Amino acid sequence: MRPATILSTAFAPAVWGTTYLVTTELLPPGRPLLAATVRALPAGIALVAIGRRLPSGAWWWRAPVLGILNIGAFFALLFVTAYRLPGGVAATLGAAQPLIVIALSAAVLRQRPTAWRLSAGAVGVLGVALMVLTAQARLDPVGLVAGLLGTASMAAGTVLTKRWGRPVPLLAFTGWQLLAGGLTLLPLTLLVEGPPPALPTRALLGYAWLSVIGCALAYALWFRGIERLAAPAVSFLGLLSPVVATLAGWAIAHQSLTPLQLTGLTLALTALTAGQLPPPHRPPRPRRPRRTRPRDPVGAPLTAPVRGAGWG
Repeated sequence: MRPATILSTAFAPAVWGTTYLVTTELLPPGRPLLAATVRALPAGIALVAIGRRLPSGAWWWRAPVLGILNIGAFFALLFVTAYRLPGGVAATLGAAQPLIVIALSAAVLRQRPTAWRLSAGAVGVLGVALMVLTAQARLDPVGLVAGLLGTASMAAGTVLTKRWGRPVPLLAFTGWQLLAGGLTLLPLTLLVEGPPPALPTRALLGYAWLSVIGCALAYALWFRGIERLAAPAVSFLGLLSPVVATLAGWAIAHQSLTPLQLTGLTLALTALTAGQLPPPHRPPRPRRPRRTRPRDPVGAPLTAPVRGAGWG
């Protein structure tokens, strides 16, 4: 069951790795918030309609919180990061998500961090940095803060999703979050980018891919994986996004792969795999045998003669 769950959950970040290529090749330029809103809002409306379940009780505030953390705030901060930082720096910041999830899991889920996963998280960041960073990368303070906040937003959403569980069927649960995230993005999109332009067929196909496959299906599998796997293990699967983005650029956009990038790709995949494995089992330290007092043939312990006592 676990390998099948890992593979199905890994489908989500693998699809998200195609977002950059779809955006640059099919979508109208300069409309990242429109792309984010169209990804989330129609998918959320459709899944809520299919699920036919509305939140109840505490879920009237929990569902929007998760939707904002996993979708709305994350996409918006990603938009700021993309405009203020090169893609390589943004991807490297995103690769820090497993380390943040490990820290939040210790605080919220009481899961003790292990040296095994902390080391794997550091290797993952290094691998992604080697894959996507260039010598010309510039560091903008606002972009750095937005990138870290976006990474922390989705990390917090992952941990809280694990903590609160799922009260309804998967499609309805996914729909709540996509709807809340899309409604958060809608006014921001209209304020910053204005009404959407007329869209050609290729743009409609791109939006359909991002919404149906990249949001409705991918997030359903992602939330299902959070439910069945440890939160840190799920977060390591996110390293697939920059890996797939790099390979897609090489295979479709005919971008070259340098030896340094191949090294980084290998390190990222190694960290991803290590994050799914349980920490190495340490054999227990041998306990010293307890000293026992000698016994007489009958079985009673021998006692030293009382000082001053005689035999007569």
